[in-house]
Amino acid sequence: MLKVAGVKRVFGKGAGAVTALGGIDLEIRRGRIVALVGRSGSGKTTLLNILSALDEPTEGRVFFEGQDMTEWSDKERSAHRRKQIGLVFQSFGLVPLMSAYENVEFGMRIAGLRGNKDAAERALDWVGMRERMKHRPPELSGGEQQRVAIARAIAHEPVLLVADEPTAELDSRMGLQIMKVFRDLVRRRGMTVVMTTHDPGMMELVDQVISLEDGTIAEQSDDTLSPLGL
Repeated sequence: MLKVAGVKRVFGKGAGAVTALGGIDLEIRRGRIVALVGRSGSGKTTLLNILSALDEPTEGRVFFEGQDMTEWSDKERSAHRRKQIGLVFQSFGLVPLMSAYENVEFGMRIAGLRGNKDAAERALDWVGMRERMKHRPPELSGGEQQRVAIARAIAHEPVLLVADEPTAELDSRMGLQIMKVFRDLVRRRGMTVVMTTHDPGMMELVDQVISLEDGTIAEQSDDTLSPLGL
């Protein structure tokens, strides 16, 4: 699904320039859960932003299903994000006064997507929140709020789900619930999930781990076996 070739990302110019990515080469296959790991400043979030078309590399190429994203215009990149990518962040970003259903439907509308009752309810069902869709965020646990945020991200049925530290604010039990949701989306919906994480426990539950250090890939592991059978 994704191929990165010689990608560099430099912020600033001249003596003040900071190299966030110093030459990345990697491939991510469809239908997998991939974790980008590393300490703060390692470049993992910068790489995630480039993979999700939120940012562009200073140098190098990024291919999405064979198409060179670095040749796209801003309009094409924006359309790609709306149609093909779902975004999940560490903070849930839900509107407290809206129900779970209203948050999902509202998210579709502000993204310029056709919001409709069926799509919002279907997405909540996929993450196991149909029975709680009338509840507002303050009435939900942290894990349930994150599941609503995931439903909002997948209501338009993207092929790629990108998640930045999706379990960081959750305890281990709730974090495991989120990983089970991701695994179900991969198995049943054919999505691909790329996430960042600091949690060693989460790294054991993914298919591929890409470890970054100082803007380069320090290590890669593949076909990680899940001890919990997710």
